Amino acid sequence: MPSNITSQQVEQIVNNLHHDPFEILGIHLLSQEEGEKTYVIRAYLPKASEAYVIAPELREEYKMRSHHHPNFFECEIKTEELNNYQLKIKQGDQEKVIYDPYQFKSSTITDYDLYLFQEGNHHRIYEKLGAHVIEQNGVKGVYFAVWAPNARNVSILGDFNSWDGREHQMRKINNIVWELFIPELDIGTHYKYEIKNWEGHIYEKSDPFGFSQEVRPKTASIVADLDTYQWHDQQWLEKRRNTDPLNQPISVYELHIGSWLHTSKEQPPKNYGQQTEIVTASDAKPDARFLTYYELAESLIPYVKELGYTHIELLPIAEHPFDGSWGYQVTGYYAPTSRYGSPEDLMYFIDQCHLHGIGVIVDWVPGHFPKDGHGLAFFDGTHLFEHGDPRKGEHKGWGTLVFNYGRNEVRNFLVANALFWFDKYHIDGIRVDAVASMLYLDYDREDGQWVANDYGGRENIEAVEFLRQVNGTIFNYFPGILSIAEESTSWAMVSRPPYMGGLGFNMKWNMGWMHDMLDYFAMDPWFRQFHQNSVTFSMWYHHSENYMLALSHDEIVHGKSNMIGKVPGDEWQKFANLRSLFSYMFAHPGKKTMFMSMEFGQWTEWNVWKDLEWHLLNYQSHRQLKGFFANLNDIYKSEPALYERDFEEEGFQWIDCSDSRHSVVSFIRRAKNADDFIVVVCNFTPQPHSHYRVGVPEAGFYSEIFNSDSKDYGGSNMGNLGGKWTDEWFFHDYPYSLDLCLPPLGVLMLKLDRDKSAD
Repeated sequence: MPSNITSQQVEQIVNNLHHDPFEILGIHLLSQEEGEKTYVIRAYLPKASEAYVIAPELREEYKMRSHHHPNFFECEIKTEELNNYQLKIKQGDQEKVIYDPYQFKSSTITDYDLYLFQEGNHHRIYEKLGAHVIEQNGVKGVYFAVWAPNARNVSILGDFNSWDGREHQMRKINNIVWELFIPELDIGTHYKYEIKNWEGHIYEKSDPFGFSQEVRPKTASIVADLDTYQWHDQQWLEKRRNTDPLNQPISVYELHIGSWLHTSKEQPPKNYGQQTEIVTASDAKPDARFLTYYELAESLIPYVKELGYTHIELLPIAEHPFDGSWGYQVTGYYAPTSRYGSPEDLMYFIDQCHLHGIGVIVDWVPGHFPKDGHGLAFFDGTHLFEHGDPRKGEHKGWGTLVFNYGRNEVRNFLVANALFWFDKYHIDGIRVDAVASMLYLDYDREDGQWVANDYGGRENIEAVEFLRQVNGTIFNYFPGILSIAEESTSWAMVSRPPYMGGLGFNMKWNMGWMHDMLDYFAMDPWFRQFHQNSVTFSMWYHHSENYMLALSHDEIVHGKSNMIGKVPGDEWQKFANLRSLFSYMFAHPGKKTMFMSMEFGQWTEWNVWKDLEWHLLNYQSHRQLKGFFANLNDIYKSEPALYERDFEEEGFQWIDCSDSRHSVVSFIRRAKNADDFIVVVCNFTPQPHSHYRVGVPEAGFYSEIFNSDSKDYGGSNMGNLGGKWTDEWFFHDYPYSLDLCLPPLGVLMLKLDRDKSAD
């Protein structure tokens, strides 16, 4: 590099116009003679009045001069070698010594990294982009890298430079990524990227690959190290890796952390599995706050364990700016929300779940993102993550933007993000939100507001390929996990692998069953006789996909009422209707998901701003419903016939589905062991039936292993005194039958006791 740089070059640095400030700033070799080298060191220090170069190895200090600009300093040093020099900077009456970031020229991103990223196949790109604590030349600091290919310039802002974008200008490598190593920064550093487009507009952005963010309404990213937590769930992960979840009981407790329960500084959370005197939103102290992940582990895990659920599903916990979005408008895809604690706190919570035998599913939102200025929208001054054409790139009904799945780097961002949550946080599954909105180009759009695909159709081919890629990737790395689609249309083979032409999920929410059930149970029981098809229709297609039966948060908001408000009758009948619905759900083929508050019969809709109505557990009927759930989950988990063959046609068999006059259905659930089966009889009216005959395939004593009308649950306690012997009476095409008492609005489960003889 020539000793004399031009004023134009200096102006490029001063005005933040240079794509590679390393060409001007830092240390450069000017000449080399035998035994001696001449170096020039240049620094742009916008707030400095004086500057010196400190060469520790030479034990010398060199004053820097400003020839071209008052804040542009340089000096020449003659020596054999000059390594790890420092700058002493005087700003007014203050003085500080720093390592010059522009002497560290090594890049941690290789050409191969960038090749894979541009191809869309760098599965762990989060280990390269973002902010990472590393060492260069023996000096510890933070390496920053951000994808902003269309930006004119990018700088790093933070407390360390008074949020001044002139001080830490990044360099562009391979015309794709901007990078800079800033020495002596560490974990906990707050930062953003200052991005300038070619028109000179400036955008302050959080890090798309940032591992942590400030608590809203602040939006800075925070440097974090995700590899320091010591996990204790190796046995859980090993068992998961060797287990097919489709053959296992899966009962999911879906919840929103921020509205499950609040606490206060003076009152730590209690074990709500046993405690009924609970602080609610209405009687909480003024300083009521969210539970932390640590506190959640202390209170939620015992509660869920007592209820018998196998999994917890968390509404989106990636960082989001607005509580009222429930987490579905994400700005920090790689940052768990700081509302509830640090990344390590979340790791502790998941670790504790695993140690207590509970899996963790996270809602994942790859379908859209908000327009907030610090987020992904118009990231580098162009439509980088989203489509530029609003007919493809905007959900006007939601006020959000749509990812450009056809862009390799965007697809890579999302695929790596799904993998990231399994890799770094040991989650056990993702529930993918709003899949239908991704699959159809005309989703929630009028004619003329959408663009057809290359074949003239409405299918989003790029989104289809993305979903296949993300599912193929996560299952390849983490066998035994769950990938659940919230897909509300008749798109074929959602839960089939890509090699069969499917989307690659291993489960799909059964939205048809949900709508049928809610419509049916909302009717006065007298009218149910005319709508038997609502109960039976799902059996025609239950094995066409790997279905998850879900009664989710979406069904108890926006004026839809909570579950107990949906069903008719007086209070006794309402609780009986709920027990009947939930019992039928757990006897029906498919895995199960239920939203918080349903387990104890909350009367009001879910409100994201309030706690659940925990005070209801002071009332017997609500406590009994909670106990009913615990027993229902225990029966479900202990009987392979209720879960082993959920997705096989042979796992279900009607006994009688045609008794619409009484609104009664009966069927058999079968396990892989042909001798293991359960008879289920459902009476969906308040009218009990004595001497109701049901055909069964084998003779013997059938124990009544479950009765939703039990007095323990608040029922009328009608039943069959523990079970019934068969009669040699051909009925329902079976050689034997049972003479049963069917309780009102009741569901019975009976199992052949092979150890009991007539003698």
